[in-house]
Amino acid sequence: MREAAKKTIVPMTDFVVDSVIKYDAMAAMSTALPNLQQITIARLGIGHKYRDGEDPDEEMAAYDNNLRTLDIEILSRFSKLRCLELFGAPLNGRYPFLFNFPSLKN
Repeated sequence: MREAAKKTIVPMTDFVVDSVIKYDAMAAMSTALPNLQQITIARLGIGHKYRDGEDPDEEMAAYDNNLRTLDIEILSRFSKLRCLELFGAPLNGRYPFLFNFPSLKN
């Protein structure tokens, strides 16, 4: 049953990650449903941030240093991602992995 779920192509649905609870759901889905095709990444809420990318703005990184940090690279587990929206997500730095989705290039 689990293998069938992993092979299932999930229809285009709007899954918005805008809270820690939804981030945790996305983390679980990254192994259970890795063929999810559409995700929107938004602001997580007070006290949380996504991990800084390469070459972050040092001033911003120092300001946000005491926030709980969540790993944005978890998105790389969704190999069939066709639509990725960044909606008010405070990302700091470069995130090269965001350009490694073959289905996003089409």
